[in-house]
Amino acid sequence: RARERRARFVGKNGACNVAHKNIREQGRFLQDVFTTLVDLKWPHTLLIFTMSFLCSWLLFGMVWWLIAFAHGDLDHSTRLQRDPGEGAVGAPAGFVPCVTSIHSFTSAFLFSIEVQVTIGFGGRMVTEECPAAILVLIVQNIVGLVINAIMLGCIFMKTSQAHRRAETLIFSKHAVIALREGKLCFMLRVGDLRKSMIISATIRMQVVKKTTSLEGEVVPLNQIDIQMENPVGGNSIFLVSPLIIYHVIDKNSPLYDISPLNLHHHEDLEIIVILEGVVETTGITTQARTSYLADEILWGQRFVPIVAEEDGQYSVDYSKFGNTVKVPTPSCTARQLEEDKSIM
Repeated sequence: RARERRARFVGKNGACNVAHKNIREQGRFLQDVFTTLVDLKWPHTLLIFTMSFLCSWLLFGMVWWLIAFAHGDLDHSTRLQRDPGEGAVGAPAGFVPCVTSIHSFTSAFLFSIEVQVTIGFGGRMVTEECPAAILVLIVQNIVGLVINAIMLGCIFMKTSQAHRRAETLIFSKHAVIALREGKLCFMLRVGDLRKSMIISATIRMQVVKKTTSLEGEVVPLNQIDIQMENPVGGNSIFLVSPLIIYHVIDKNSPLYDISPLNLHHHEDLEIIVILEGVVETTGITTQARTSYLADEILWGQRFVPIVAEEDGQYSVDYSKFGNTVKVPTPSCTARQLEEDKSIM
């Protein structure tokens, strides 16, 4: 019976397949409210955005209504509605309200909205009669500015998150193993669909597999860095056109004892590729990830060329981005290949 395919640690789209359960210290998330808001899904963010303004308007609307009630503005406004000729506009003669034209909770709520969003229709305004009203006006303006700063900053960060830029960083669907410079190499292709570049782009690879230590400790997801090479040397790459990134399978490589015959029996093998860099247009650091399981590694194949010179410029044919061709490759491990060379 065929073995069951292991769960991915990192998906092909870069999403990490890890579920966090039984977290007891939930309060830690509230210590960094801004990051928590940014990490929320869009429906939850928009709900909090709307409720934060509505609750602040209602709260200060209640405060304005209480101020008007305590000062007697509501009684004089009711009297004025019964007998408009009793005094000047807004109140009986000699009476100065804290806020003009407030005669119910609805009008207090409308005044709260006017204060916080600085609309100012001109029908209601604070007078010099009540110092408490002036203090509430100042407090509400400050609270409104804080809410605007937090919520608008949160929405800006969500719309400019780095993983949006990573959507146009692509990896080949399959990786290949073939000879390069007489050595077996693990190779993959990476490209950028946008013309705006990724500055200081670096790439690294890890092997994630289940291991057991000499003491019998089982490590279900042991992450092992593997040395890689690229056409320009080092880890920094100039990603102006698609590049083939490769790892030389030598004695220090976790793939040293893998052959085409036993490659697909390593069901716990997963190779993770991580590309990081700074977005040229925004200056935000972005990261793109993918992974390759054993059955996504093609032995004895090589990527076809996709860059050609046309009309004085270089043209990239992305329709062939993941295409490979078969090439002569030894059907043995890298260890056996080196031993055969040493004997010769």
